[in-house]
Amino acid sequence: MVESTATFNESDIDISQIDFSDLESQYQINEPELNFDNYVVCDGAPIAPESKAPMLKKVLGKLFNQAGKVIDMYMPIEDGKSKGYLIIEFENPLQANKAVKSLNGKKLDVKHTLLVNKLSDVEKYGFEDNVKDEFEEPHVEDYHSHGYLKSWLLDPSGRDQFMLHYNDTVGVFWNKKDLQPEDAIEPRAHWTSAFMKFSPKGSYLFSLFPHGVQSWGGEKFDRIKRFLHPGVRLIDFSPNENYLVTLSPEPISIPPDNHPARSQCLFSNESEGHKLVIWDLQSGLPVRTFALPPNLEKQTTMPWPLIKWSYDDKYCARMGPDALAIYSTNDEFQLLDKKPIKIEGIQDFEFSPSGVRLSTTRKNDEPEIMLSYWTPESTNQSARVSIMQLPTKQILRTINLFQVSNVKMFWQDEGKYLACKVDRHTKSKKTQFTNLEIIQLNEKDLPVEKLELKEVVNNFQWEPKGYRFVTISHLDIANPNPSAPDSILTFYDIENQKVKQTQSRKVPGGGLISVNATKKWLPFKTIKDKHSNELYFSPRGRFIAIASIKGSANTKIEFYDLDYEGEPDKIEKIDLDNSNKVSSKFKTLNDVEHRGLTNLQWEPSGRFLAGWSSSWKHKIENGYKLYTMVGKMFREELIDGFKEFEWRPRPDSLLSVNDKKKIKKNLKEYAAQFEELDAMEADAELRELILKRKRLLQEWTAWRKETVEHLKELGLINEESHAKEEVIEEIKEVILEETEEVVN
Repeated sequence: MVESTATFNESDIDISQIDFSDLESQYQINEPELNFDNYVVCDGAPIAPESKAPMLKKVLGKLFNQAGKVIDMYMPIEDGKSKGYLIIEFENPLQANKAVKSLNGKKLDVKHTLLVNKLSDVEKYGFEDNVKDEFEEPHVEDYHSHGYLKSWLLDPSGRDQFMLHYNDTVGVFWNKKDLQPEDAIEPRAHWTSAFMKFSPKGSYLFSLFPHGVQSWGGEKFDRIKRFLHPGVRLIDFSPNENYLVTLSPEPISIPPDNHPARSQCLFSNESEGHKLVIWDLQSGLPVRTFALPPNLEKQTTMPWPLIKWSYDDKYCARMGPDALAIYSTNDEFQLLDKKPIKIEGIQDFEFSPSGVRLSTTRKNDEPEIMLSYWTPESTNQSARVSIMQLPTKQILRTINLFQVSNVKMFWQDEGKYLACKVDRHTKSKKTQFTNLEIIQLNEKDLPVEKLELKEVVNNFQWEPKGYRFVTISHLDIANPNPSAPDSILTFYDIENQKVKQTQSRKVPGGGLISVNATKKWLPFKTIKDKHSNELYFSPRGRFIAIASIKGSANTKIEFYDLDYEGEPDKIEKIDLDNSNKVSSKFKTLNDVEHRGLTNLQWEPSGRFLAGWSSSWKHKIENGYKLYTMVGKMFREELIDGFKEFEWRPRPDSLLSVNDKKKIKKNLKEYAAQFEELDAMEADAELRELILKRKRLLQEWTAWRKETVEHLKELGLINEESHAKEEVIEEIKEVILEETEEVVN
């Protein structure tokens, strides 16, 4: 037997010539294809010890299961604790998208807010060419001050500003009463492509342009922020100037990811097709967008505003079919309790313009946020007006109504009363009439005072900071002559009646009158056969202007005083029953013709009223006129192409009640000072004379003080005798001008 000494060398074998296809097909492992669209990445999760990680994972799992079925959840552990992020897998991309939309920005607690993004987005944006491996600090533009946004309030003379818009020019001016207005800034051409509007407290002025809205402010009205919303037509603001609302008929279009304009677009993909936008005024960024409800998309006229606000900007709300959606601004505009309120058939709603102090509200507690809404009659229930408290959503009061055609709700500006103008019809539906249901929110159990009227109320307005109101109404009968006056003006006050449970209030001229704790309203003055259709109470109350604005050439403004301190108007027979039961003293002050009148607006202090004729509505005597509170015209300016006039609003006064009492007590002294300033501005020679006299008086006072001190040093003046000296000041008043006006 011969043994072989040859050895096997595997390198001598050419493996490429061997066919392994049968083995590969038999033992091939098919790995599932990963779909990154099913995954989301969650940052901002709490960092927990490894022992508590399973419990944290369980809690977050329940949260993400609300968006869809969670297939897997990966929470990395390092150095004995979690790292603060998770990767979650869902069944399909739709569930992953829902998780991003509903949970991104979700607050777990004060310190932890979840940031949820799709894993595919992380991959896409993380590997772009412009993403660098090393961090580069972003460039922050230098801070540019726009000046003090309330600088006009520092005017020594306490003057107000107003805005004029004519042709293509807009100017802001100081009101100087009888003198020509003074430019606050030089008028600017092409400042807006539509209209301009001040914010509610006067801090900003807004202009419109084809691609959005621009805010201006400071002493020189410098550019502040630009809000890009193409085609914007309407704007509105939250009461405290924190938010801007814009509406455009053009739906928002989001550029593709690879488009150069995508980096400039401020809207997320979820805003595609939306038309309503809420902006943060400080940052200039959109905080929430909405699509219009289907019923509004088909309407030719748009009700405005679509977003309504609580008095403190904490909540906003919008109405949809059979639902009311309330959003919390402190929770990044998320729905209150994460769902809208189902209210079948809801027709309208209104927030209280101020915090409401209920009878149960303690002295140091914050006032309540209230909201009212109404629903029409249905097969199973009557029409209803309900009052809701936020954020609890508790219904505090409900009024049941029958045979209702329409309801309008009017809050008193301090939130003390809610008046519901209920238009009702007879069973035959041939005749209409109005009931006024007044809810008293600061009384126990929120009592309701019901006033049944025979006529239909067209207009209603509360007196600011008061409890009186005025209505314009007409009888629902066929009028053979439409041009004949048929409006009825009715003035209401609360009844003065001493009862067991009473409270007192001050009346003009001093003194107290006892009134019912539960109010009862009485009509104390009725004026028939008027053309009037608009009510304008002075912001300070007491005075009211009532106008006939019907688009005709001949229009009239009537001025009334409800607390006249002289001899009031004679009592007519129709007023005799109630006029002696109320504290109001009615006086007709004046009535003036104003051809082509289209708008009226009171100055914030209530001293002046502006009326203007806008070329946007007709071409009749376009321009503006200014009146005093008693109806005396002191300025008229006719301007071709005149469009709009607007007083600059003022924020609420910072003066305390005691400060206001002190000013009223010394009002004559302050009035004399301002009259002197007015006289100086009216006459340049008189101004120089007054300034010269003041300068000579100051020089003489300084010389006398210096001389007395020098004589004391020489011992020529005895301190005791000097202390007994009596200084007598003599003030000589000179009447520069005196006018006498006869008031009919």
